[in-house]
Amino acid sequence: MSNFNNLYVTMPDGTLKHKNPLSGTEVWTVPGRAHRPQETFDRPKQKLIATPIENYCDFCAANYFKTPPEKSRLITLPHHAIEKQVHLPACEIKNGNVLFRRIGNLFEIITYAYWSKNYGYKLTSLQQQWKESYLSLPEGYQHVIQMVDTKLKLGNKTEKEIANLPIDEKLSIADAFFGGSHELIIVGKHYAPEADFDDQLLSSGNLSPEEHYQFIKFTIDAMVDIYENNRYVRYVTIFQNWLKPAGASFNHLHKQLVGIDEWGSSVELECSLVNKNPNIYNDAIINFSIFHNLVFAENDYAIALSEIGHRYPTLAIYSKSTHARPEEHTDNEIRGFSDILHACHAAMGTAIPCNEEWYFSPKDALSVMPWHVLIKWRTINQAGFEGGTKIYINPVSPEALRDKIVPALYTLRQEKKIAPFQIATECRFNLNSLLYYQK
Repeated sequence: MSNFNNLYVTMPDGTLKHKNPLSGTEVWTVPGRAHRPQETFDRPKQKLIATPIENYCDFCAANYFKTPPEKSRLITLPHHAIEKQVHLPACEIKNGNVLFRRIGNLFEIITYAYWSKNYGYKLTSLQQQWKESYLSLPEGYQHVIQMVDTKLKLGNKTEKEIANLPIDEKLSIADAFFGGSHELIIVGKHYAPEADFDDQLLSSGNLSPEEHYQFIKFTIDAMVDIYENNRYVRYVTIFQNWLKPAGASFNHLHKQLVGIDEWGSSVELECSLVNKNPNIYNDAIINFSIFHNLVFAENDYAIALSEIGHRYPTLAIYSKSTHARPEEHTDNEIRGFSDILHACHAAMGTAIPCNEEWYFSPKDALSVMPWHVLIKWRTINQAGFEGGTKIYINPVSPEALRDKIVPALYTLRQEKKIAPFQIATECRFNLNSLLYYQK
């Protein structure tokens, strides 16, 4: 542990200097800065106008035809049973009590054309069959052409240019809807159940523990499908931007998955650290956090802590499993991980803009890094000092962040709004509790 003690130093004046052991990011928490106003999603609330079907943004149930064709969805059946439906025809899209929908992103970060032009990627036979089947019905054909025209219009094409584009070219552009590797998992509802005002958005924490587990499981299934359909994808980055200050296009809960042909510099860095010290996540994160009282939640499958060395206040959830990739986890391991992640969101509430970022071993990596998720509160505006020094001022110390979360967890557990697990001093605090290194 002595190797990491210099990463977390309190100066005589109270300034806390901390550096992330994985990224090397240097952060200072300066006395007095915590009193500066922080960004939240607080604004004058307005009474909701009741509608038979939600129609507040393009992700809402009334606007299914404003998003690309669904790859799959989860619906609730009588007696709370859940069913997965795949490749629904357009005429059935508005049916069913939808929990989550999986669609291609209309505006991909890494586009279908990227894979096609750089790698010769094409639709699989199953994707081609789905496309032809979807287009064979008038509703499906109209939906696809409408989405292509929308994409072209928002891409600054004129109405004349769009009208003159041959249908074959439009249908070729539509390949991205059926075989692209940038996808969205969209929650069925925009607002929380029984919401009366427009600030009562449905967040991850408003889901039940069971719904959140299904959300996580559905996301993992989508990741597996991206890998299986595009053999050129080396890593699928998964993230959730909650509220517009955190980068969300709509304040409607959704996750994003983006297949990429590289690992990305942060994953490369973590893999290189694992190569030098296979137990680094225990040494530098879990054991360190135990000795500094930063662990605040734990069950048999996951552990949560307030992580040091981040530009933004950051909650971290680590899987204890011997498995390094989400899809390798058992259902019980996924559920246990989901329960802790869900509780963190619930304890935060709906008003804090945040990014949920997933990390795990790439499919072609020999290095074994545990599945972990960071929740970063986007409540701070970085300014000139940070840009010039690469020292980031985070006014919320890891201890202060822990102390914001723990009371809320106790209340939520008492109200049975989260799954039961150990909180704060109830945690077991077993050293080397992450078992990934035993793989």
